[in-house]
Formats: sequence, structure tokens, C-alpha cells
Amino acid sequence: MTGDGKENAGPPVRPDGLSPQAPAAVTPRREWLRRLAAARRLWRAETVFVAALAAFAVLAFFARAYAYFEWDRATARALQSLDLPGVHGLMYAASRLGDGWRPWALSGAALLGFYLLRRRTEMFALLLSVGGGTVINRLMKWLIARPRPTVELVNVQREWRHESFPSGHVAFYVCFFGFLFFAAFALLPKKSLKRRAALTLTALPLLLIGLSRVYLGAHWPSDTLGAYLLSGVWLAFVVHQYRRWKARSTFHAEEAETAGAKPGIKD
Repeated sequence: MTGDGKENAGPPVRPDGLSPQAPAAVTPRREWLRRLAAARRLWRAETVFVAALAAFAVLAFFARAYAYFEWDRATARALQSLDLPGVHGLMYAASRLGDGWRPWALSGAALLGFYLLRRRTEMFALLLSVGGGTVINRLMKWLIARPRPTVELVNVQREWRHESFPSGHVAFYVCFFGFLFFAAFALLPKKSLKRRAALTLTALPLLLIGLSRVYLGAHWPSDTLGAYLLSGVWLAFVVHQYRRWKARSTFHAEEAETAGAKPGIKD
């Protein structure tokens, strides 16, 4: 009993009978370490970003001056010399999703899917990734104006109308499948079959498209390398912007209400 006749009640009890857990104290040292770790992650990301952009700039400079490099021709001929069952069909199929109307159909279906799933932030991020990547790629093609491989140098399946550097197919695959890969990794439950299947289905086109374009004689290896670098930089920017939108629930405030109940990125 206390001096005023009242008994010490102790810590308050929750309605479920359990004592509440006091939140862990955030000490100045812990906050400083958190900020230091975040600064290091940002520095590493910026370093990779700048390095990739610099590598593309160097490659683009020489691609503007030379129709192809000697290692381009040697690598293309070595790849085209593969005489294994099913290789030609695989390489042809890998490029089909980037031909003609198919990129527009794939993009439209994915955007509609995100909209129906009430994932407007993902929808706008995918639109930015594919739309912006297409504009950047076509601008680079116009500025560099590199000719396509010719039948005198390598095996060519058919004549191609547009410039060669950087590869438009690779750029689309990186911006489209690359963002879907990131979305699946971030939003689907960890270790689930659905997540593994989504990651596999989005990663395979990314890995095959560069080989496919060289095998079919549509591009030089340096064309595909340039597209991977430039589109990878653009995709990294889109992912960064996407995270900012999610933090502020820019396009769909209701997403914040359900994020806590689902694994993945919190809105």
C-alpha cells in the first residue's frame, strides 16, 4: 500500500491480458549507425549508376565512329557457329516478344493488370520505365546512327530498317521485364512458388534477348551491351522514383492501408 492508501498497480495491462512491450529506445549511436548504413548504400548505388553511364558513354562514342568492332564480328561468328538442336528456335522465339506490335500488347496487358489489382503506383512506374526507355533508345539510335550488320560480315536473317546502336529489343526487355522482375521480388511473398515462378519467367527473357539479337544477325554484341547499360541505368532511376512514390502513396493512397498485411515493399 502507498501512503495515500492506494495499492501500486504496476504496468498497465492490455485487454488480452499481456503486458505491453515498451518500444526499443533509439539511442543517438543507433540512429547514427542507421544513417551511416543508409549513406553507404546510397554511395554504392550512385557509384554503380555513374560507372554504368560512363561505360555507355565511352561505348557510344566509339560506336558513332565505327560501324563495328573486330571483337563484335568474332563474337557474332562464334555465337552463330553453334550447331546444337533447338538453338535456332530458342533464339528466334526469344526475340519474338519484341517484334512489331507485341511490345505494345505486352505493355498494355501489364498496365491493365496492375490497374485491376489496384496497383496504380506500379502501373505508372511501368509506364515510365517502358515509355521513357523507348524514347531514350530511339534518341540514341538517331544520334549515333550506326549501321546494322551486313551479310558480308555475318549471317543476317533479314534486312532491318532502324539503326543498330543501342538494341531496341534489349532496351524494351530491360525496361519491361526488368521492372516486372523487381515488382515480383518486392511484392510477392518470400519463398512462395508464385514468386519463384514470376522471377524465373521475367529473368529468362532478359538473359536470352542479347544473345538472340546477335545470333540472328540483327545487332552487334556491342549494340546489346550498350542497351543493357543504358536501359539498366534508366530502370534504376525508375525504381528509385517508384520507391519515392510508394513512400508518399502518390498515386494510390489506399495502398498504404493494406501494405502492412502483405509482404514486400511497404507503402
